[in-house]
Amino acid sequence: MSLRLEEVLGFKPNTSNYLYALCDYGIILKKDIFLSTFVKTVKKYDTKIVQYRDKINSNDTQIENLKYLKKHLDIPIIINDRIELINYADGIHLGQEDFLKINKNKELALKIIRKKIGNKLLGMSTHNETEILEANRLDLDMIGLGAYKSTSTKDVNDILGSKISYLAKISNHPVCAIGGVNIKDKIDNITFNTVGSALYED
Repeated sequence: MSLRLEEVLGFKPNTSNYLYALCDYGIILKKDIFLSTFVKTVKKYDTKIVQYRDKINSNDTQIENLKYLKKHLDIPIIINDRIELINYADGIHLGQEDFLKINKNKELALKIIRKKIGNKLLGMSTHNETEILEANRLDLDMIGLGAYKSTSTKDVNDILGSKISYLAKISNHPVCAIGGVNIKDKIDNITFNTVGSALYED
């Protein structure tokens, strides 16, 4: 268990399917809603972490949006991929390819990443047993694991389904279920339900 995660959250997380809300700017545009609506939704559902994902806006606009989220939410804000924006967030989530771009040896890549982000939270996407066992050796605070189910927002070849619970059990890090996850899903051995577009479905 990461002490960093415990300190930032203010409590010791267990496998309780806490809500980890994905603020995907592309989804927000498609849904024709505002960041203020996202903030209200997050508060309504007692969210524990927010991840800000933005493949559309400039860095300046993303910084303004991160500042808005930090001002209106008293929970950790994680940035997706954009390590250059780490000063405006409480941590970062990176994919397998993001690590490999830095160095083919993930342990060396992690050392480089840690120099840039310091003691902030670090999550990494995983999809199978090999990647989880690899992640177990790394100084991470959590892992994303999926896809749990198929989703309309991302093309995914491998759906884990019920296998996700077995895979989560072998992780040394808290596990965030990703891909087609709903707020009310109860998934064994999962610490966080990572929910995107389903946040806006009643």
